[in-house]
Amino acid sequence: MTSSSVRRRVAVVGTGAVVSGGHLPALEAHADRVELVAAVDVDPGRLGAFRAEAGERVAGFTSTEAMLDAVRPDLVLIGTPPSLHREQTVAALKAGAWVLCEKPLCLSLAEYDEIAAAEAASGAYASVILQHRYGSGAVHARELIRGGELGAPLVAHCQTTWHRDAAYYSAPWRGRWATEGGGPTVGHGIHQYDLLLHLLGEWEEVQAMAARLVHATESEDVSTALTRFRSGALATVVNSVLSPDEVSRVRVDCADATVELTHLYGHANGDWVYTPAPHVAEERVAAWRDVGEDVPSSHTAQMGFVLDALDAGARPPGSGREARDTLEFAAALYKAAFTGRAVRAGEIGPGDPFYEAMHGGLGEAWSGAGRA
Repeated sequence: MTSSSVRRRVAVVGTGAVVSGGHLPALEAHADRVELVAAVDVDPGRLGAFRAEAGERVAGFTSTEAMLDAVRPDLVLIGTPPSLHREQTVAALKAGAWVLCEKPLCLSLAEYDEIAAAEAASGAYASVILQHRYGSGAVHARELIRGGELGAPLVAHCQTTWHRDAAYYSAPWRGRWATEGGGPTVGHGIHQYDLLLHLLGEWEEVQAMAARLVHATESEDVSTALTRFRSGALATVVNSVLSPDEVSRVRVDCADATVELTHLYGHANGDWVYTPAPHVAEERVAAWRDVGEDVPSSHTAQMGFVLDALDAGARPPGSGREARDTLEFAAALYKAAFTGRAVRAGEIGPGDPFYEAMHGGLGEAWSGAGRA
C-alpha cells in the first residue's frame, strides 16, 4: 500500500459500537492520510459521547444531508443499521464522496443497482466492509489458489457457526426482513463466504436450506448451501447463530494442498495452515508458508486499500462486480432455500421477486421450517 501527502477529509454516519470499535481505530491508524471532520447520529447523547472520544474538533450533525452540505467530505464511513445503507450511500455518492459502508451494503440486488447508478452518475465509488479479504494471509492464499500454485481447487467448506442470544435480537432492527435484510446469511456468514468467493472466483449454482429453529425472529437463524463454482469445485456453506462453540472456518482442498483458515472474528498469518499432498516437494511447501509481514484482517487493513484507490482515482476493492457477486450469492441462497430448487448465477434480475427483496416477497408466508 502507498501513502499520500493529501489527507482525506472523512465523515462517519452512525456512531455506535461498530464505528467506535472498527472505524475509529482504522482512522487513527491512518492518521497521516485521513482527518475525521464530522460525525452523524440521530441520538444526540450517542453523538456527544463519540465526539468526546474522537475529539471535539469533529463537527456533529443529526442529519446526513446536512453534514454533506456543510462539510463536503472526501470519504464517508457508514455504520448504521442495514435498512439505511442504500439511502445514505446514494446521498454521499451524489455529493461526490466515496463511501465505505458496513455489510450488507444494501438489502437487495435492486438496491445495489441503485447504488451502481449513483456511482456512474457521480464518478465516486462505494465499497462494502468485508475485511477478511484484506489480511495478509488472505491476500497470500488468493495469490496461490488463483495462480494455480496449489493445483486445481476441488472441494471447499465455509463455516460461520456463531452464537447469538435473545438479548442480541432485542435491538428492534435485528432479525427483521425490512431492516436487516435477513438473518445470519446476510448479517454474519457473509464475511466467510465473501472470503470463499474471493479465493475461488465465480460461483455457478447454489442449492440451499434455511430454518428458524430457536429465535423469535422473522428471518432464519441458520442456513446451509451447496455451491458449484465455475472452476468445477464444490463447496458447502453453513451460516448459524445457534452454535455454542463459535468458530469461523474456510477450507479449500486443491490437487496439491489443503489450505485452511480457522479463527473467529479476524485472522492473522498464523491462522492459515497449508497441508501438502504426499507428492509435493518440501521447497514448494516452504514457499506457501512464507507469507511475509503479518497484517491481520481488520477495518484498518481494508481502509488502507480504499485510500490507495482514492489516491489513484481507481475503483476500490470490495465495490462494483465484487460487491454485487457476494450480494447475489446471498439472494441466490435465499431463493434456493425458499423455492427448493437450484439457482444459477445471473438468473435473479428485474422482475424476479428475489431481486427486490431477499425473501422474494415470501417472508410473511414463511413458517421458518422450510420452504415458503
